[in-house]
Amino acid sequence: MEKDHMLPGRRTVLRIAACTAAAAAPLFAPERPRTPLRPTAAPPAAGPEAAGAAGAGAGSDASAYRLRPMTAFEPAGLTRARPAVRQRPLLSLPALGHSVVLTFDDGPDRRYTPDILKILREHRARAMFFVCGEMAVRGGDLLRAMADEGHIVGNHSWSHPLVPRLAPSRIRDELGRTSEIIERSTGSAPRWYRAPYGAWNRLSFEIGAELGMEPLAWTVDTLDWREPGTGSIVARVMAGARPGAVVLSHDAGGDRSQSVAALRRYLPRLLEAGYGIGVPAR
Repeated sequence: MEKDHMLPGRRTVLRIAACTAAAAAPLFAPERPRTPLRPTAAPPAAGPEAAGAAGAGAGSDASAYRLRPMTAFEPAGLTRARPAVRQRPLLSLPALGHSVVLTFDDGPDRRYTPDILKILREHRARAMFFVCGEMAVRGGDLLRAMADEGHIVGNHSWSHPLVPRLAPSRIRDELGRTSEIIERSTGSAPRWYRAPYGAWNRLSFEIGAELGMEPLAWTVDTLDWREPGTGSIVARVMAGARPGAVVLSHDAGGDRSQSVAALRRYLPRLLEAGYGIGVPAR
């Protein structure tokens, strides 16, 4: 994948997002730019991912996602209430008690996501993975593994755009297509989403709620996208740890070997310090 410097300069991206968000949104929470995702080639015609790709591709009506009745994946007789439309994302999850919430954005990526899942499994810890649809098309098996092992699979848009710059139909398409891939892969629609770059606007809150999702930001930014060194990532996590804290890391979008190595170090330290590693109820 291309390196982060192939994007417009970080300051330029954030300046654009800030201006658009100020004009159309109540909040702009700056996440740092990640490595851009290249357009994903069409997946092979055969295999478990092919059905999911076909269902969320150009031939499907992504704009109708969740405007139609709940699919057969939902238990019979269960009607999920739509969450309220928020004016800002949740930053922490204090209802989880003395726990820290670990989150990983931009995946799944076969180079790093399996190692992260293995480390979490070894410590019997659960995390939240905010996946991009164009990555999930070829990673349905990884999404299923996340769900089967008790992790939360959240929505991080289809192609990681700056949401405040999009028309309402594009926001719905970005979120709707990704939710559809997640539901086809795991059997459940996502209940959480995170805006790319942390750039939210009123329409994203409205459409997210319409799709049955709550917006989640973070309280601890590891800055792992900068590849600052394993020790730096570990230090940021430990310094920001507190009950309900939400830690932002990445499992795709560049070289994430430092993110994996850091998790291997800070996860047991958090547990030794008496923190639970929890996720909200699904």
